[in-house]
Amino acid sequence: MVKPTDYLTVTALTQYLKAKFERDPYLDRVYLTGEISNFRLRPNAHQYFSLKDNKAKISAIMFKSAFEKVKFTPEEGMKVLIVGRISLYEASGNYQIYVERMEPDGLGALYQAYEQLKAKLATEGLFDAPKQPLVRFPKRIAVITSPSGAVIRDIITTTQRRYPIAELVLFPAVVQGDGAADVLVERLKQVNEHGDFDTIIIGRGGGSIEDLWPFNEERVARAIVASQIPVISSVGHETDTTIADLVADVRAATPTAAAELATPVLTDEILKLQQQRLRLYQAFSKTVALNKKQLDHLQNSYVLKQPKRLYDGYLQNVDQLQRRLLTAQQQLLKDRRQQVQLLQQRLSAQSPLMAVRQAQKDVTEQQRRLNQAMNRLMADRRQKAAQVIAALDLVSPLKILGRGFAYVTDDQQQMLKKVADFKAQQPIELHVQDGLVTAEVVATHKGEE
Repeated sequence: MVKPTDYLTVTALTQYLKAKFERDPYLDRVYLTGEISNFRLRPNAHQYFSLKDNKAKISAIMFKSAFEKVKFTPEEGMKVLIVGRISLYEASGNYQIYVERMEPDGLGALYQAYEQLKAKLATEGLFDAPKQPLVRFPKRIAVITSPSGAVIRDIITTTQRRYPIAELVLFPAVVQGDGAADVLVERLKQVNEHGDFDTIIIGRGGGSIEDLWPFNEERVARAIVASQIPVISSVGHETDTTIADLVADVRAATPTAAAELATPVLTDEILKLQQQRLRLYQAFSKTVALNKKQLDHLQNSYVLKQPKRLYDGYLQNVDQLQRRLLTAQQQLLKDRRQQVQLLQQRLSAQSPLMAVRQAQKDVTEQQRRLNQAMNRLMADRRQKAAQVIAALDLVSPLKILGRGFAYVTDDQQQMLKKVADFKAQQPIELHVQDGLVTAEVVATHKGEE
């Protein structure tokens, strides 16, 4: 018969089972594969999740110190390879695996971390951000690399061959190992704090993904993007591509290529300057010759040699205005005569004697007013004409008559200009400088007859 003292407490049983787990050598080092489940990332803390397959599931815990060494970010449903130990958690009575190391199943942890960071930075747009152009003629170039590697020697050799006037300043850095990323970030900050560099070359020689890993760190990538100085990344060989290469302003396949991208060929630039100087001299000579030709043309212009020609047009305008004035006066007199005739006709049509007398008085008055108006108008026009003639006396077209020219009118004072205006036996008047010459047309000849 079982006594009450033979019954175990839950704590005692749990402690016994935990001791069994702890003493079992096969459970002290377990290599397990499975799918992550119930994972929720807890920054800077212990991580709790489950590992399962199609038929079973086990709880897992990974302490902070171990999780900090994981190069990738675990995700729900990811297949992983886990190394750890199996033990019992007394508070819940559940057995669980304490994870010491974890890596993706079928894909290297570093490569997985590389792809995750690459996707993250691409989503943020760091790869597509505007790139800073390289300074064409750099004065000072900062080189962040190992002082003992072949990288710095290749850069020095190439720069001295291509552009020896550039100053190279080495910022020695650890380019491999756990602390390399922090050193690279610190060197980038130092170069930017100096502020007097034109270009930064950062890089190292080739190697495995583990060797190149500092250039895949997120903090290094963000330091390159934050740099105010253009950055050339030269990490590994041509087939190696790191996160630093993707975020840098320019990526070079080799250190030699980085130096070639950062510097021009001095001899080529001197030759270009000489060619530019020659083209500038030729262009200046052509400009001087063209300006001289224009100056000669202006000096030989008729305006400068014969300035009186400038007044020819004004003299002709005065002549035309005078003719228009005479024509207007004649037309006015003609209109007034027609008005008088019209009034006379209307007067004669009135039969009553008083109307006739009154009309005669009106006609007389109208004639008087007309004469007064005509006299005033003629006086005003004569005065204006005299003023115009006096003002334009020096350039008066009448002086043309003094040079032997004349104009011809008929007995109606109409100017005759063409051969068709003249008729045989027609009396004409020649207007010369000091009077009129009465003549008669004997014959006419047109053109070159």
